Amino acid sequence: MEKFINFLSDLEVESPGRINLIGEHIDYNGGFVLPAAIDKVIHFKFKKREDHLIHVQSMAFDNALKIELNKLNKSPISWHNYLIGVLYYINILCPEKIHGFDCVFKSNLPVGSGISSSAALECGFAKGINELFNLKLSNEEIISLCQRAEHDFAGTKCGIMDQYAVINGLDNHFLLLNCQKITHKLVPAKFLNHNIILLNTNISHDLSTSEYNVRTQECQSALDSIQIKYPDYKFLCDIPVEIIKEFKINLSINEYKRAVFAREETLRTQQAVDFLKNGDVIELGNLLYSSHQGLRDLYEVSCKELDFLVEFTKNIRYCVFAGMTNDSIKSKDVNSSNRAWTGLETVPNSTSSIFSVPAIVRKPSGAKNNKSPANSCTLKVERQPMSLVTGSNANVEEDVPFNLNILSFPNMYN
Repeated sequence: MEKFINFLSDLEVESPGRINLIGEHIDYNGGFVLPAAIDKVIHFKFKKREDHLIHVQSMAFDNALKIELNKLNKSPISWHNYLIGVLYYINILCPEKIHGFDCVFKSNLPVGSGISSSAALECGFAKGINELFNLKLSNEEIISLCQRAEHDFAGTKCGIMDQYAVINGLDNHFLLLNCQKITHKLVPAKFLNHNIILLNTNISHDLSTSEYNVRTQECQSALDSIQIKYPDYKFLCDIPVEIIKEFKINLSINEYKRAVFAREETLRTQQAVDFLKNGDVIELGNLLYSSHQGLRDLYEVSCKELDFLVEFTKNIRYCVFAGMTNDSIKSKDVNSSNRAWTGLETVPNSTSSIFSVPAIVRKPSGAKNNKSPANSCTLKVERQPMSLVTGSNANVEEDVPFNLNILSFPNMYN
C-alpha cells in the first residue's frame, strides 16, 4: 500500500461497483434491469511515460502487467485480460493516440462477490486512459468497448448492464435500464426508514469459467426455437409465458425454465419501479423474494449459503427482503455461485447510504489544473450538489438515450 500512496500521478480515477436490485440475468435477454452504483470503488493512479511500455500494478495481486501497445495479446493471468482488452479496443478507436504509462490501483470491491469488480476495473481503466491522453471518447464508446473487452479477452459474454451502471450511476438513484433500446430512467431510491445492507456469502465465482455462458446459450436456444413459429419476437423477455408454454415439449427442461424466468423477471422489474416510486417497501420485498425463488428454481443460479440467508431473513421482523445482487451461477460440480446478498433492514431515522456516483476523474492534490471535468464529481465524502454530480438535466421520468450501435470492431477473438 505504501507504493500506492507514494505513487506520483498525473491523474486519478475512482470507479464504483454496482448492485442490481432486481432484473437478474435478463440484460442479455432484452429485459429491464434495475442497477445502482455503490460507494465501494477501485481507485486508479496514472502517470505518462516517454516510451510505449504500459506497466500496471495491482495492490491486491502479484504479477504486474507489463505490455507494449504493438503486442496486445491475451495473458494467462486472468485480471490482465480485462485491461489488455480495453487497451486493444481503445487502440482501434484511437490509433497512435496513446503511448506508454504507469498505473497502480487498489480496491475495496471484493473480487467475485457479485458487485461487478470486472466492469469497475474496465471502465475505470478506460476512463483514465481517455482523460490521460485527451482521447475524447464518449461514455457510450467507453461502455461499448469495455463490454467487448470482457467478451473477447476475458471470455464472458456479459450483457450491457454492468458497464452501463458503472458509467451512468447517480447518487441515491437506481437506473431502470431498457436493455433493448439502451435507454434508462432515473428511479429515486425511496426506502423511507430502511437501509440496504450488503452481505457477502464468501462463495466466490469467476464468470469466465462458470456456467454463465451456458445460461446465455440456453436462453438463445429457447429464443431460436420459439422464433421458428413466432419470428416477430426478437428478445426472450418479450415472449408471453402462454406462448412459452406452447413449446414446453420442444424445448429442453432447462431452456423452458430459463425462458419462463426471463419473462417473469422483466415484469417483476417493472413492478418494482412502481413500488419504489410509492415507497412501498413491503410489496417491494415480496417481489424480491419471488425473484429469488425464480433464480433458485427456474434459473438455478443460487447456492445453499445464499438460500439459507434469504430464508433466515423471513423470520426477522425488521428485514423486508433479501436476495442475490447479480449473475450468480451454480456449477454442475462445484458451488461457484455468487455470493452477495442484498437485504433491506429497518434503521430508524436513516436513509440508504450505499449509493455512489459514476466513475470519477480528478487531478491529484497539488497537480496543475486541479479542476474536475464538468460531468464528473469529487469523492463521495466531498460530494457536490446533485446538479453538478449529474452533469445533465435529465428528468427522472424521461428516457435517457444512449447510442451503443456506433462501434464496429473486427472479430479478433471469437
